[in-house]
Amino acid sequence: MKKTLSLAAAFLFCIAAFAQDNSDEEEEKEGWNSEGTFQFLFNQSAFNAEWQGGGTSNIAGNAGINYDFNYKRDRHSWDNKLILEFGLTKTDDSEFSRKTNDRIEFNSVYGYKITKDSSWSYSFFFNALTQFAKGYRFSEDEEGNEIRTERTHFLSPGFFQAGPGILYREDDDFTVNIAPATGRLIVVDDMFTTREGYVDGDYFGVDAGESSHFEFGASVNAIYNFTIAENITMDNVLLLYSNYREDPQNVDINYSTNINMKVNDWLSTNLIFQAIYDDNAVTGFQIREVFGLGLNYKFK
Repeated sequence: MKKTLSLAAAFLFCIAAFAQDNSDEEEEKEGWNSEGTFQFLFNQSAFNAEWQGGGTSNIAGNAGINYDFNYKRDRHSWDNKLILEFGLTKTDDSEFSRKTNDRIEFNSVYGYKITKDSSWSYSFFFNALTQFAKGYRFSEDEEGNEIRTERTHFLSPGFFQAGPGILYREDDDFTVNIAPATGRLIVVDDMFTTREGYVDGDYFGVDAGESSHFEFGASVNAIYNFTIAENITMDNVLLLYSNYREDPQNVDINYSTNINMKVNDWLSTNLIFQAIYDDNAVTGFQIREVFGLGLNYKFK
């Protein structure tokens, strides 16, 4: 676990050096500063009955809001990021629509600079993560009909993390918070843990008949936004967590990136990628990728 966190920290500090070389020299404004974007991505494919190349007609849409509201005065800083995303797809050969995206995430970090001109601050952070709608497992019954079984819904699971630490803040576009004493609460609906035959820990680490599970560990949270080239930007969010009390070597990873290729003030091409590793949910990486032409609106 220590090796993993050390490698992660080294990687982030390399990025920090790059960010420092390419950051804007203009001094940040004090007080509240806010900025956000709304995006809507649309994908559609259609095939007629005579099409011989194979394929299934489908339609998909993804909407998202990414909003930052930050405060800075003297040695105090308070950085907040709200991410709201939801997407659906429907194919002609499936009875049900399926989610392509579902995310509610809030990150908040308060910092107090160690010295007036330092990039390092004493910090306290809070993170919350859940989803909007029900999630399902899909399968077929004995007659070959598609069926679905509810697996998740709003606040099942819900992840809440908080703890003191140390914050490196280059500017609003690059922050890294290291919290070696992090409390983590996982909440679920006990309808999932009271089913017949349920085994302790099967549902996001929660024991049979319980609706929550508390962990204590270390976390690293990083946000890095930068410009790749003219009209091409990349926003990154990385969350790492290690549970001291159980399998600390199995570091939970949640990494997401949004590459925005601007066409004009209203249209952009977007690539969204997310990778999650959480052995309490599934053994292996969960991967999500969305690419499409999007409506893009920037607000303050």
